[in-house]
Amino acid sequence: MPSDIDIAIIGAGAAGLAAAIFAAETNPNLSILLLDSAKTIGAKILVSGGGRCNVTNQRVNASDFHGNRKLIDRILRRFDEQTTVRWFDSLGIPLKTESTGKLFPVSNKARTVLDGLLRRCETLGVSLMTHHPVRNLTREGEEFLIQHSQGKLRAKRVILATGGRSLPKTGSNGSGWELAKRLGHTVTPTYPALVPLLLEPSFFHATLSGISHDVTLATTIAGKNFDRSTGSLLWTHFGISGPVVLDASRVWVRAAAQGEAVRLHLHCFPHLSIQEVEKWLMQAASLPGRKLVPTLLAERLPTRVAHTLAGIQEPVLSDTPVNLLSKEARRNLVRTLTHLDLPVIGSRGWNFAEVTAGGVPLEEIAAHSMSSRHVPGLYLIGEMLDCEGRIGGFNFQWAWATGYLAGCHAALDIMKQPAAEEG
Repeated sequence: MPSDIDIAIIGAGAAGLAAAIFAAETNPNLSILLLDSAKTIGAKILVSGGGRCNVTNQRVNASDFHGNRKLIDRILRRFDEQTTVRWFDSLGIPLKTESTGKLFPVSNKARTVLDGLLRRCETLGVSLMTHHPVRNLTREGEEFLIQHSQGKLRAKRVILATGGRSLPKTGSNGSGWELAKRLGHTVTPTYPALVPLLLEPSFFHATLSGISHDVTLATTIAGKNFDRSTGSLLWTHFGISGPVVLDASRVWVRAAAQGEAVRLHLHCFPHLSIQEVEKWLMQAASLPGRKLVPTLLAERLPTRVAHTLAGIQEPVLSDTPVNLLSKEARRNLVRTLTHLDLPVIGSRGWNFAEVTAGGVPLEEIAAHSMSSRHVPGLYLIGEMLDCEGRIGGFNFQWAWATGYLAGCHAALDIMKQPAAEEG
């Protein structure tokens, strides 16, 4: 029985759309179909980057990701950030670089990105079937049988791009991992990543809700330093968020889920050592006048944060001049400012996680093509894999890079097939 289509791509998110485009560009004569469970696709693209879509970063390295960095590096080198910029330009989506290193569409609208990708798919003749969740995927001879909610079809090659479990309201539910497991792949434990963290309700965070400032977050596991992240922290009514928290969350969530003794510590002056903070306080104490502790801290911290931190160890410090601090009080204040224990009780979970940690191990994928090492003709890409980047456009870069490799190689593999059969 002949195949219904040449390449079926299950999942029409960023990685799936990229794979479809590159497959069609590699061989315009192929029949290519995108299947997605959602009624309307691209929800995750549209909500990303505050509705602007942080497409990539001006500098992307394997060190920006968690996972097998040797394999990650091999994949990223084949489709790097400069290539992404040129590709988006070819799609009619010029990008701009912001001071943070993040790249956004010049239009500042995520819709521009989604429309550009869909427009290119339409031009190339890629078919799109929405509201078609795939129920089962089996290998039958040299082909795949795909059973979906509306029926079934056969394909010569299949690219799995169903995403992880983050932001389930966008259609991500982890169903692709079950398909992969039935075909012989393994899936490492999965956790919410790039997710805001919850603090004990009795902590002071709610009084600072809406305030952001630069900090360093240090994560310790069993008392040993494990991770450090520096960037902007946002105090919220439920706890903490902001780029530095999202980056640090992956380690905390994973360690907590595994029952490890994990702690998160706050350093309010990321560019100063503990000794330099103490020196600053001592120098301030030697100056004439009776500057109060909160007033001094407010020179480097938001006013409300300064007043709150001054009163943590000893409320009396809020009304104490810096030059009247006892040695013990000064050291306690230094510890509060540089090593404050944040009482994290959990994360906001999958509904607020930007990506998924864990997934199909990269060791089960051929890095040059994203093809399965277990199932001929199968490719796995994007968030399905055990690889996730820090905040700043890195996860979209992963989607474009893996989509490029899978799309090109799936198309090339089919082009080689007739010759192989003749031989």
